Amino acid sequence: MPDWSNLQHDLLVLIIRRLNLIEDYLNFGTVCKSWHFVSTKDNFNSNLPRVPWLMLAEEEYDYTCRKFFSLYNGMILKKRIPKASGKRCMESMGWLITVGKDEGEISLLHPFSGVQIQLPHQNTTEHYEFNQTPVPWTFVQKAVLSGNPSHTSDYVLVVIEGHYQFLSFWRPGDLLWTRIRKPAYFPHISDVVYFSGHFYAVSYNGCVQVCDVVGSEPTKSHIIAQLAPWIDGKYYILESLGSLFVVSQDGVDIRYVKDDRERIPLTHIQGEDDEEEKMYTYKTRNFLVFQIDLDTCKTTLTRDLGDRAFFLGANASLSVQASQFPGIKPNHIYFTDNCLGAYLHFEEGGGLDMGVFNLADGSIQPHYDGVSLSRVCPPIWVTPTPC
Repeated sequence: MPDWSNLQHDLLVLIIRRLNLIEDYLNFGTVCKSWHFVSTKDNFNSNLPRVPWLMLAEEEYDYTCRKFFSLYNGMILKKRIPKASGKRCMESMGWLITVGKDEGEISLLHPFSGVQIQLPHQNTTEHYEFNQTPVPWTFVQKAVLSGNPSHTSDYVLVVIEGHYQFLSFWRPGDLLWTRIRKPAYFPHISDVVYFSGHFYAVSYNGCVQVCDVVGSEPTKSHIIAQLAPWIDGKYYILESLGSLFVVSQDGVDIRYVKDDRERIPLTHIQGEDDEEEKMYTYKTRNFLVFQIDLDTCKTTLTRDLGDRAFFLGANASLSVQASQFPGIKPNHIYFTDNCLGAYLHFEEGGGLDMGVFNLADGSIQPHYDGVSLSRVCPPIWVTPTPC
């Protein structure tokens, strides 16, 4: 039997440079030491578009590892990530933003290389004593990078933070978080995206603001658009093929069960004012998509995304071209369970409210057939990248 570990170095480099799937790249480096030696990001085409993987919840019997489910080919990759153990995770540009369960420490963590960047503690945010959340690991609700730390040191990280869901930012070298001022009467922030040199945020009532944290007035922002006030739900904002979109997710708030079809196999945590016999549930029912014209500041409802597929959740909201990835459906929204206000009411946590929404007919199908639940970190989308 041939000894594959003795293949010449130059030949191994030629082989790995022909790999297009990051799944193959990551597995290549696990074969033996000589193969691992050539598994560098310089030998892999990291500029190719990627479809996100589903990072599953931490498993009780193996808490140092995480499993990643690939929609592209259905495979599951297991990766040891001890620095993410017991922490809430969000994602941007392939990096995890982790928040400690007990102490609330925050860091950037690359899940496939283990590179970690320590960030200022949440208690360095402005007026922290008045803006704390009931548990420290829910303090950061979203985190979005302006650039990939693997490629540049000139980047900004913006987070939605605290009970009142403010925007704050951090640059490499900063010792604390800097608050971005909201326009007067601007409601709590629901999501944020980096697009065309600016950060855009959307509130829970569909108000869109823009801020330029690299300009002369980094802490200021102003309103550019307002969705119809009758729309209710959680909002996401994302860029796709040069256009800006806002998505409304309806039905994720906790509510009474109306009939047996709405029951979910979770244990509700009873509050002092709860009625013992009541059953509770939460489940996404619908999505509405609006395209924002930045020239006219007008919003247009659409049911046709063309070749686009959206990925929404605790990740930085993103879009891919479905035709580039077999198995990814165009004009669909792939979503994960991201409503803290709902799943924290259940002992098992979140992870059941996931699926693929067909924007054309309003139907929802599962994208992962297994069960993966957690109160701290339910499944999230992670774009696989080498570091």
